Amino acid sequence: MASILTSLGRTVLAGFVLLILIILALGGNFSASELPFVFRWLHVMFGVMWIGLLWYFNFVQIPSMPKIPDEQKPAIGKVIAPAALFWFRWAALLTVLTGLIVATLNGYAHQAFTLQAPFRAIGLGMWIALVMAFNVWFIIWPNQKRALGIVAVDADVKAKSARVAMLTSRLNTLLSIPMLFLMVAQSHNATWFVVVV
Repeated sequence: MASILTSLGRTVLAGFVLLILIILALGGNFSASELPFVFRWLHVMFGVMWIGLLWYFNFVQIPSMPKIPDEQKPAIGKVIAPAALFWFRWAALLTVLTGLIVATLNGYAHQAFTLQAPFRAIGLGMWIALVMAFNVWFIIWPNQKRALGIVAVDADVKAKSARVAMLTSRLNTLLSIPMLFLMVAQSHNATWFVVVV
């Protein structure tokens, strides 16, 4: 067991194997009719990683940086932050892609994107998520590359880039609250937003 748990790759693979065994043991099947659910599950899984990392940056890393001694900060900037940003941006992309697949497979993509009833809530959530994903790839990541020294720039540009990345990350944290509510309310609460026409 230790050989599985000491490797992230083997741990994740073992998690998928365990899932398949549980599905088979409970009599589940892998027919094409299950495809929308599989993509919904992937959408939620990638979304948990994306928003989890967003909240890690905003609730843990950013507030903790001033408390870290200067000689220890390179470990964050050179090792932890780049790795977290790698998973952060790819989780954002995969969350969006799987969400689009779910909306298409379930036949509500057009209605949601055009904010038509009864898919206004999830549609608005989708638009907010698209803004957030845009921010990740086209504002946060380019600025973080400069702030972390992945791209060489002078000290003033580095400081400005760090601030822009932080403020945009905070904007995404702000947007994540209504986005998550809209996504969950549409799927799990039949009474929200039904009056709006």
